[in-house]
Amino acid sequence: MSLLGIDVGTTGCKAAVFSADGRMLSSAYQEYDVRRPQHGWAELDTVEVWGSVRQVIAGVVSGAVADPVTALCVSSLGEAVVPVTRNRRILGPSLLNFDVRGEEYLTDLGRALSNERLYEINGNTLGNHYSLTKLKWIKEHQPTLYAETFKFLHWGSFVSFMLGAEPIVDYALANRTLLFDIDRGDWSDELLHWAGLDREKLPDTAPSGTEIGLVSDHVATELGLPRGVRIISGAHDQCCNAVGCGVIAEGRAVYGMGTFVCITPVFTTRRATGTMIGLGLNTEHHAVPGQYVCFIYNQGGSLVKWLRDTFAAAEHRQAQAAGRDVYTDLFAELPAGPATVMVLPHFTTTGPPEFIADSCGVIVGLHLETSRGDILKGILEGTTFYLKEIVDSLPPTGITITDYRAVGGGSKSDAWVQLCADIMGCPFTRPRVTEAGALGAAIIAGVGSGLFPSYQAGVEAMVQLERVFEPDMRRHEVYQERMALYRQLWPLLRDYLQDFTRRMKNG
Repeated sequence: MSLLGIDVGTTGCKAAVFSADGRMLSSAYQEYDVRRPQHGWAELDTVEVWGSVRQVIAGVVSGAVADPVTALCVSSLGEAVVPVTRNRRILGPSLLNFDVRGEEYLTDLGRALSNERLYEINGNTLGNHYSLTKLKWIKEHQPTLYAETFKFLHWGSFVSFMLGAEPIVDYALANRTLLFDIDRGDWSDELLHWAGLDREKLPDTAPSGTEIGLVSDHVATELGLPRGVRIISGAHDQCCNAVGCGVIAEGRAVYGMGTFVCITPVFTTRRATGTMIGLGLNTEHHAVPGQYVCFIYNQGGSLVKWLRDTFAAAEHRQAQAAGRDVYTDLFAELPAGPATVMVLPHFTTTGPPEFIADSCGVIVGLHLETSRGDILKGILEGTTFYLKEIVDSLPPTGITITDYRAVGGGSKSDAWVQLCADIMGCPFTRPRVTEAGALGAAIIAGVGSGLFPSYQAGVEAMVQLERVFEPDMRRHEVYQERMALYRQLWPLLRDYLQDFTRRMKNG
């Protein structure tokens, strides 16, 4: 019996079939683009992405005929939701968390409920990157769509629903709405009333690892799946990443290197509200019962993709045609030492602690001699400095990180992982399977279907480690000096960048 893990991200989807001992039997990936119909808007074409998900599932299933799939689970991006009808018809696009729609509600919502009260219930503070403001925007600006919608489903629950499951969302994804009571494990009547949204438009909730249905017979036939495959409720992608690389206990953290570069530490008790709010840190259910996670992130992977699409578009097309990865060529251009440029990675709305929307990216130190590799390394350094600044502020929370597990597409680069270890001054361990979201989903499928008695047993059976990257402490000292310069950039440029961004937005 094998397990199918599906991972739906912002810019691509993956599927992989794993044997019960963690061997990857087959895998497939498809990339898609974020649509930007207007300035500041960002959405996924739901029909296109669902088609990509179907293709990767069919592709991996055909490659694992000798060991049939018995259970599946979906890992997915967080806040974005999909409107569907009761009979599983897609009604519209999926608004992403960095879409500006919904900003207009923040002031009134903030007056009606304090951040402290919101955090006590939900474990998050008010922001436009959650589902709540997007749902309010749809209700006000697209009332027909809102009325016709049976359920607004996060991508993990949407894919499961389209495969045949009941409309059920796991606790971790439910928490990304700002409407979920983290202690009760259900939607909050107080928050729904505050938001002016309807409970019946949201799915039921369940812990990760709960069986929520079977793949329907007609979908199984279309995709080549066996009859009776069990669908298990998954989790937010960062939680699945954690399971897929063995981060299921305090002291360890995932270092996810995908579209978002995200540090995900694990802890077992909720931390002081004021301290967490001060650092812009959320509290969310881990996929593992009795544990919580928080997210320290930025869109570092998007910046690397921007560089590829802006400075290496032709090479990317040539590499695709030849079946090569253009990133291998780009990373070969990285200089041996630190970059000669400094990058402020505010190319889009930032992550914690401030979630800054009215800024823009800055590259300092450009000369005629500056190479493409220098700019790429500056991006990698800048996005890592951003994260380290927050990690250095963690001690008052009681959250500790003693080592990192590097996962995601970026972790395939030895140079990038070593750079992170050098800047953080902490060991980075890379598992053999770096696509930890799909593997984590497969482990959750194994736990939920009864193949494994616990998450610990599933991790022990399926997660294998490949290499430890120890920090070079001499380079770490050099980067500490660079870090001091980086810390000055945003305070020095804040007023100018915010004024510049406003002027550009207003034409």
